[in-house]
Amino acid sequence: MDLKPGDVVILKSGGHPMTVAEVHDDAVACLWMGGEGDLFRETLPLIALESADIAEPDDEEDDEENEEDEDEDEDHDEKASRKKRKAA
Repeated sequence: MDLKPGDVVILKSGGHPMTVAEVHDDAVACLWMGGEGDLFRETLPLIALESADIAEPDDEEDDEENEEDEDEDEDHDEKASRKKRKAA
């Protein structure tokens, strides 16, 4: 695996995504944020890491559009329910 600073990796056994800070012969210095917002830095053996699958920025925009569509559908359903109650 060819890593460079800025790449995102994860332990093969799981855990938080980590950002590569430095690459050495057979070890990689990584940074990551803990669950309470603490910053951690550790040098880990290259053999224990794999590239992390992270969402592309375009995917996030698609998710936001889908959420907006869902909100519009909910608003429409709510308005239709009100109209039915008024008619009854």
